[in-house]
Amino acid sequence: MNQATTPTASHPASLALLRDAFNELRTARKLRHREAAAELGVSEAQALAAFVGEHVVRLDDRFVELFEAMPTLGEVMVLTRNEAAVHEKTGRFEKMTRSGQVGLTVGRAIDLRIFYGKWASAFAVRETYDDGVRKSLQFFDAQGVAVTKVYLRDASDHAAFDALIERHTAQPQVAGLSVVRATARAPQRADAQIDVEGFRAAWAAMQDTHEFFDILKKFGVTRVQALRLADPQYAEPIATDAIDALFESAARTRLPIMVFVGNHGMIQIHSGPVQTIRRMGPWLNVLDPDFSLHLRTNLVAQAWVVRKPTTDGVVTSVELFDADGENVAMLFGARKPGNPELADWRDAVSALASIERNERNEQGGAV
Repeated sequence: MNQATTPTASHPASLALLRDAFNELRTARKLRHREAAAELGVSEAQALAAFVGEHVVRLDDRFVELFEAMPTLGEVMVLTRNEAAVHEKTGRFEKMTRSGQVGLTVGRAIDLRIFYGKWASAFAVRETYDDGVRKSLQFFDAQGVAVTKVYLRDASDHAAFDALIERHTAQPQVAGLSVVRATARAPQRADAQIDVEGFRAAWAAMQDTHEFFDILKKFGVTRVQALRLADPQYAEPIATDAIDALFESAARTRLPIMVFVGNHGMIQIHSGPVQTIRRMGPWLNVLDPDFSLHLRTNLVAQAWVVRKPTTDGVVTSVELFDADGENVAMLFGARKPGNPELADWRDAVSALASIERNERNEQGGAV
């Protein structure tokens, strides 16, 4: 099947064809859900919804109430991803708060920024594998793209999972799902239209990193455009392969870092050291007991060192972007509000930036 012929309607015959094709790809080629759905020209949520009434339960749209019940499940694994990065964190949900459609989860392991306004569908999934049944709750946006997934572990409260599904089972249980096309992004304004002097002054006057988003909005700049137009003391590009050296250095020195990966519906954060770094083809992997990161570096088109002034001193990040200017991941030194960033983190990033700066200068001076 291809995008032109894949059945996406809720007609039973069409759904049966989709289920058969999806299962064939999963079995014969060992493709993951996302990969199999893409091969068939449907969204992951559409592929999953075809199995409603079998091993999938469609959940109602009380997303806030549903997700704020996650602490009842005990230890779980939370997976959040975008096109180029997959972030997996194991632990317990702890403190959960919310303001309108924006939620916050802060705990020793699970640390999330939640944008419920982007959520459109949810499913409970029970899949049988050779080693047992894998249970999960999976949340998607209006395009059928995964926002986040919560997987049960052996130590999870499986009775609480069953009770949660019973409370949130949608009625009726109808297979199939309609999705909407993503709206096109507004075109980037020309550099000549930007008040660069005012923008740079606003950046220099920042007292909190969260002010950065308001500055972008005020001056009408995209994030990558902002980095390019910034005063060089606050933003400078580095080679995309420098990220390997940064992770390896952090693992070697046991430097605690923060790793942000997200999409428009969820941002997931790891705070702490990283240990096991493995390169597997295009993937740079962190493979630790309670944290895994899979970063597809061949999709990282730009990497920047970014420095923001705050009342706690300068906060330094390494920010990665894809070819469309979408953020792939952000790295910081582990810190709490009110504390300055770790000197070892700042030194490690500065060393990378210095190497890149010297190489650019040498290339510029070469005959």
